[in-house]
Parts: sequence; structure tokens; C-alpha cells
Amino acid sequence: MWAPKIGHVLFRWTMGLPVGKRVDELNKVTGARLVKEADGWYVVFRVQTEVPEPAEHTGPTVGIDRGIAKPLALSDGSFREHEPWLTPGEAERLRRLEKARERRRRSRKKGETTSRRLARTYDQIAQLRARAKRRAVDWQHKVTTELAEVFSRVGVEDLAITNMVKSARGTVGNPGRNVRQKAGLNRAIAGEAWGRTVTLLEYKAAQRGGTVVRVPAPNTSRRCSACGLITPGSRETQARFACKAGCGYEANADTNAARNIDHAAGSAVSGRGDLGGTRSAKRQPPTKPHAV
Repeated sequence: MWAPKIGHVLFRWTMGLPVGKRVDELNKVTGARLVKEADGWYVVFRVQTEVPEPAEHTGPTVGIDRGIAKPLALSDGSFREHEPWLTPGEAERLRRLEKARERRRRSRKKGETTSRRLARTYDQIAQLRARAKRRAVDWQHKVTTELAEVFSRVGVEDLAITNMVKSARGTVGNPGRNVRQKAGLNRAIAGEAWGRTVTLLEYKAAQRGGTVVRVPAPNTSRRCSACGLITPGSRETQARFACKAGCGYEANADTNAARNIDHAAGSAVSGRGDLGGTRSAKRQPPTKPHAV
């Protein structure tokens, strides 16, 4: 490969180009660029390919609830889970490196340049975090590909993730409460990368003739997916839902929320219908039966 101001650069192929042997005006490489990551340099190719119009997907529908304890809970009662992105040894090494970084930063005088030892610590931390991100992206690609191939319509909550991960620190005059707990929750949400999961799912579903529908988030976890009522106390614990309205429905709380998401995705063409309701018991508009 020839790079401007550098010359010819040797690189190692890690995957083939999707254009294959057919190269014409509709299937060709249109550009390439060098990208520096924490673990080295990469060549990223931009490729134009002709994609046939997909046939309409005829599979079942599903609702997905995104969470922390259960990364993805499906309305059919199944879950998509993963191990921690870093092994216990890697997590301990990252903790030690971060402590060393703070210790060396405190010992550095104001205006003094970064020492080689501190710069090396920065690089080691970046490499471990990049490894965790690669594992997360790999898991998300595999799971979203599976979901896009099986289900014709996928319902997800239309979450304002940026607002969800705002700090609870507050101000000097009005300090926040449970700041450390909220910071830990924010890190957990950011580590799951909920927005990236939906982005991957949207284009993969479109490639296979399916759709992704975003529905309003309020009350999806409080409403009974069997009778459609919102009754105080139905969410018994963080993980258990038992309807107090009399229908007797019990399920995992995330599964119940996923069923509500699937119902809402089927009842609103735009995926932004009204799921609101401030009263203690309000029925959901009639929807299509839940498809497993």
C-alpha cells in the first residue's frame, strides 16, 4: 500500500474485501485510510458493493429489553448474556495501572512534561481498554446478526442514553445524592454500549428484510404484559414481576418489559405510540398477540 508522505507500507490482511472477484462501477474499493488504535496501526478500506433488494422477512417478532444484570432480555423468555469483557487477571492489572497512573500524576510538578514511565502507563491502560472494547463489539456483532436472521421485527426502547448517564454530583449549593452509586451505574451502562447494539441491529435487519421499531420507554417495566394494567407493587424485585391486578401473571421483570416492548412495536406504525399513563391502573391499547 502507498501512503502519502510515507511511501509504500507493508500490511497484513486480516479479512477479505467483500467485492470479491467482481470489480466494476458498482463493486469497487473507493478509498483507504490509516487508523491508529491503542494496539497498533490499521488500514481501513472503504468499499462500494451492489446489494440486491432483500425479500420481506417472514420470521416471528420480538421485543428486547436492554439492561445491566441481563444485557439483552427477549420477549420469548430467552436472554443474551456475556462474560466480563476482561478476565479477572486483566481487570486486576488494569486496576493496578490506574492506581500507578494517579500516583505518578500527583508526583508530577505543574508544567512538567509527561515522563516516559507515565506515558508507558497510559499506553498500557489504553491497550487493556481497547481489548475490552474489541470483545464487546465482537459479541454485539454476533448477537445482532443472530437476531436479525431470526426475527422479522425487533422492538426496542427509545432511550435517551445521554441523559441516563449524566453525573449525579450536582453543584456546590445543591450537591447530589448517592453520587458513587450513580457513577458505577453510569459506567455499567456505558460498558454495555446500548446505542451501538441498536445501530448494528438496524442495518443488519434492513439487509435481511426486517425492521427495528423504537417504542417509548415509560412504563414498559411497570405494565403487566398479560392484562395491560399498571398496578403498584407488581414489580416485586429488580428481577421479578408479579401482577397485582388479579390476572396472576408472573415472569422475569426484564422478560415482562420485553413483551410490552413487542406489543407496543406492533400497535404503532411509527413505533412512537402512547404508552404513557400516570394513574395506578391504565390499560394498554389493544395489540396483536405476542409472537414467540
